[in-house]
Amino acid sequence: MSKKARERLYMSDTHDIDESMGAVMPILMDCDKDEDFSEGMDKVGETLPILPLRNMVLFPGVAMPIFVGRPKSMRLIREASQRKILVGVVCQKDAEVEEPGLDDLYPIGTVAEVLRVLEMPDGSTTAILQGRKRMALHSLVDTEPYLNGAISLLDDQPAGKDDREYEALISTIKDLTIKMIEAAGDPPRELVFSIRNMQNTMYMLGFACCHIVANPDEKQELLAIGDVKNRAYRLLFILNREYQLIELKTSIQMKTHEDINKQQKEYFLQQQMKAIQEELGGNMNDIEIRELRAQAKKKKWPKEVGETFEKELAKLERIHPQSPDYSIQSQYVQTIVGLPWGTYSRDNFSLTHAQRVLDRDHYGMEKVKERIIEHLAVLKLKRDLRSPILCLYGPPGVGKTSLGRSVAEALGRKYVRVSLGGLHDEAEIRGHRRTYIGAMMGRILQNLQKAGTSNPVFVLDEVDKVGSDFKGDPASALLEVLDPEQNTTFHDNYLDIDYDLSKILFIATANNLNTISQPLLDRMELIEVSGYILEEKIEIAMRHLIPKQMEAHGITKGTVRFHRNTVRAIIDSYTRESGVRALEKKIAKIMRRLARKIASDEAVPAVLKVDHLREYLGPVEYTRDKYQDNRYAGVVTGLAWTAVGGEILFVESSLSRGKSAKLTITGNLGDVMKESAILALEYVHSHAAQLGIEESLFENWNVHIHVPEGAIPKDGPSAGITMVTSLVSTFTRRKVKSNLAMTGEITLRGKVLPVGGIKEKILAAKRAGIREIVLCEENRKDVEEINQTYVEGLTFHYVADIMQVIDTALLDEKVKD
Repeated sequence: MSKKARERLYMSDTHDIDESMGAVMPILMDCDKDEDFSEGMDKVGETLPILPLRNMVLFPGVAMPIFVGRPKSMRLIREASQRKILVGVVCQKDAEVEEPGLDDLYPIGTVAEVLRVLEMPDGSTTAILQGRKRMALHSLVDTEPYLNGAISLLDDQPAGKDDREYEALISTIKDLTIKMIEAAGDPPRELVFSIRNMQNTMYMLGFACCHIVANPDEKQELLAIGDVKNRAYRLLFILNREYQLIELKTSIQMKTHEDINKQQKEYFLQQQMKAIQEELGGNMNDIEIRELRAQAKKKKWPKEVGETFEKELAKLERIHPQSPDYSIQSQYVQTIVGLPWGTYSRDNFSLTHAQRVLDRDHYGMEKVKERIIEHLAVLKLKRDLRSPILCLYGPPGVGKTSLGRSVAEALGRKYVRVSLGGLHDEAEIRGHRRTYIGAMMGRILQNLQKAGTSNPVFVLDEVDKVGSDFKGDPASALLEVLDPEQNTTFHDNYLDIDYDLSKILFIATANNLNTISQPLLDRMELIEVSGYILEEKIEIAMRHLIPKQMEAHGITKGTVRFHRNTVRAIIDSYTRESGVRALEKKIAKIMRRLARKIASDEAVPAVLKVDHLREYLGPVEYTRDKYQDNRYAGVVTGLAWTAVGGEILFVESSLSRGKSAKLTITGNLGDVMKESAILALEYVHSHAAQLGIEESLFENWNVHIHVPEGAIPKDGPSAGITMVTSLVSTFTRRKVKSNLAMTGEITLRGKVLPVGGIKEKILAAKRAGIREIVLCEENRKDVEEINQTYVEGLTFHYVADIMQVIDTALLDEKVKD
C-alpha cells in the first residue's frame, strides 16, 4: 500500500506507553488483497539507518504510531520524513538501555517507511511507521548522528495460493483477534467489521502479531519465522493461550461479582424479614428464646439446672445476633434443654417376657441370662436400684455386642451402643470445654440426647481397645462413668453441669481383660462369655444363622434344608473359632452358590448333605486329631484349651543311650510347658523305686519329650500329669489305657492341681472318641456345671495324687518291642 492509501485509526489499550518510544495505538489500514508492501525495496542498500524501539516489534505491512523521545531517534525520524528515506526498525532486548549497541538489539527487524510525523500539543512527537520487509541486522557501522547498520533483506516463504489449511488458519486468527479485542473493551463496530472482511492475509497476520500479542519476546520470535504458514501456526498457539487466560480472568471476576450480589441479596432479605417479624410481634431471636423457654417448662430437671438455664438464656438475650458468640451461646442453651433430664422409660418387669426374648435371640449364655433376670427381679421388688456395670468378656464372635440389644428389648428400654475401639482422646468421653472452637459434649451425653431417656441400655463396645496419648487417657475418664458411686454426678466439660448416669444399664464388652486397667476392672462385674461348644454352634446355625442368610440372599424358606450332620461337618472341617462369625461366613458362601444356581434355573438339592460341601465350600480346611491306639509306650493323650475351643494333643517320650543323662524337649513349647517337663522328669526320678524303675536308666539314657505339630506354639500348665504318665510308661514299658485322656498340673510333691477350660476340653475329648478322662478332684465342680447331655458316655476319674493317675492310666501289660 502506498503512503497515499486511506488510513483508519483506532485506539486500543493493548500496549504500554514507553517514555522514549512506544506504541500509542494500532492502525488498521485498507489494503489490496495481493499487495505485498515491498515497494521500493530495490533502492535499499547494504546499510540503513537504524531506529531502536522499546517493548514493540514492527511487522511488514503494519502501520504503527510511536512516541519519539531520544534525541538521536528524533533526528532520524524527522530526516527520514523530509528526505523520504527508509529506516531499519529493531527492538531492544532491554528497554532500560538508553544508548543501545549491537548486542542490545535483536538481530531481526523490519524495513519501515515514516508515513507521518505529528507534533503533539504537549510538546511530544509522535511518528507513524509502516513496515515494508523483514531484514537482518549484521553490525553497526556508525552511531552518529544516529545509528547506521549493515543489513540484508529477508524474503518470506508464502503459503500456496490454494492452501485451504492456511486459509482456515487465517480465519481462526481473525476470530480470536476479534474475541480478544472485544474482551478488552467495547471496540468500534468499524474495527471489528474491517478485521472480519480483511482480504490481505499477510497484513492480517502482521496486524495480529503486532497488536494482539503482548509479550515482546514472543513478537520477536514470530518475526524471526520466515515460513508464513509456520508463523501463523505459532501465532494461533499464542492467541489461544492468551484468550484462555482472558476467559479465566473473566470467570473469576464474574464469580466474585456473583458472591457480592448474593451477600447483598441475603442482607436485604434479612432486613425485610426483620421488618416483617417486627410487624408480627417480634424478631427471630425473640421467637427462638420463647421456644426455648417453652421447652424448658416441660423439663423435669433439678432446681440448680433450671437456674443455670435461665442464667445462660439471659446471657443469650443480651448478645447481638450478628455476633460470633451468639451461635456458640445458642448451641449451648439448646444442648441443655435437649438432654433428657428426669426422663425415664418404663421398665417391663415381666420375667417371663425377658427370659423369652433372651432365649429367642441367643442360644446358651446361661450365666449372662441368669444375671439379667436377677437384676430385673430385684428392680421389680425395689423399684429403685442403681444399675450394675456388667462386663462381658470372651473370644470374638460369641454375641457379646448383640446381647445388649436383646437386653434392651427384654427390659423395654432404649438401646445405645458406642464403639470405644481405637479411642484415644479423653474429650470423646468428657467433652470439650466451651472455650474451644467446635466444642461439643462427650459421646456419653450425646447418645443420651439421641436416646431421649436417661435409663437406656448403654453398650460400651471393645472397652479393652481404648488407647491413650498426649490428648489424655479415655480409660481413666471412664472410671467416673462406670463407678456407681460417682456417676450420679457425672461432669461433662462442655455441659459443665452434673448429670445422673446411675439409672443407665452399662454393658461393656471385651476380648482380653489383660489390657484393661485394674481400677476400671474393679468397677465392673465380670461375666465370662465362653466359646460355644459344637452342639451349641449347631443349634445357633439351625435356629438363627441359616434362616438369616436365606433371607439375606433372597432364597425362599423351604427351597433347601441343611442336615444337622452337614452343619457339624462345616463347623469341624471349615471353621476354627470360639464364636460363630466364621461359621456365618461359610453359610453365606453356600447361600451365594445356591442363589446363583437358582437364578440360572439349575437344580439345587432339597437337603444339603455332607457330600455336597466340597462342591460349595471346596476342600476341607481343618482336620481334628483323632485318638490313636496304645500300641506304643510313652504316648499319652492330653487335653488342651485354645482360643478356638478344646483340642486333644499327644505327649510322646522316648529313651536313647548316652554317656550322660540329657533331657531334650521339642514341639515349640512355651516356658510353662518346659517347666512342667522338667518337673515331671524330676518327680519320676525321685520316685523311681516306688514306680519300679531302675536307677541306672537315669544315668545312661537320654530322655526326649515331644509334643507333635511343632509349628503350633503351645503353652500352659495343664500338661503336667500327661508328661509324668508318658515318662513312666516309657521307663517301665507299660501300656497306656486305651481311649483315655487327661489334664492337670502337678507339684514336685506329686499333688495334682486343677486347671481351667474343662468344658471345652471334655467336648474335644468326646469328639475324638475318648471314653475316660482323668481330672483333678477340684475340677469335679466344673463337670457338674456342664449340661449332662454333653458328657453322656464319658467316665471321669478324679484324682488328688499323681500315683492315682498312674494307677488309673497305665496297665500292667507291657509293650512288646
